[in-house]
Order: sequence, then C-alpha cells, then structure tokens
Amino acid sequence: MQTVNIHAAKTHLSRLLDAVADGEEILIARAGKPIARLVPLQSTVEPKPRRLGRLTGKFTVPADFDAPLPENINNDFEGR
Repeated sequence: MQTVNIHAAKTHLSRLLDAVADGEEILIARAGKPIARLVPLQSTVEPKPRRLGRLTGKFTVPADFDAPLPENINNDFEGR
C-alpha cells in the first residue's frame, strides 16, 4: 500500500486514480499520519448469467466417484 502526503495527492491525483483503478490502495497522509484511503469501488456491473451445460461432453464422472477411499489413502489423510 502506497502512502502519499496531501500535496503529492493533489499534484498526482490522476496518476493515483489510475493505480487505484488497477486495484492498488493508496493512503493519504497529513504530517505523516494517514487520514484517508483511496480504494477501488466494487463493480456495480452485474455478472453475466452462467450458461448451464457448457461442459457437456468435456469429462465423465466415474460411477464410483463417491466410493470410500482405500484404507492407505484414508490413513494418510487422518495422519496415521
């Protein structure tokens, strides 16, 4: 997180806003003490709806995908 004093913030506001638009946070300080923070706004654009079935035919799920794990693998997960 970059910290700038008020004078530098006024002088380089456009450059600071470009950095914020790229996701960076900027602290603005007076006499070395932070007084404000510039942060990017959360997007107000609604995400596109997901298209169902777009992975159809790309992979197959084995019939035994939910079968219990073999004993040796289960022991490794449980730290035995």
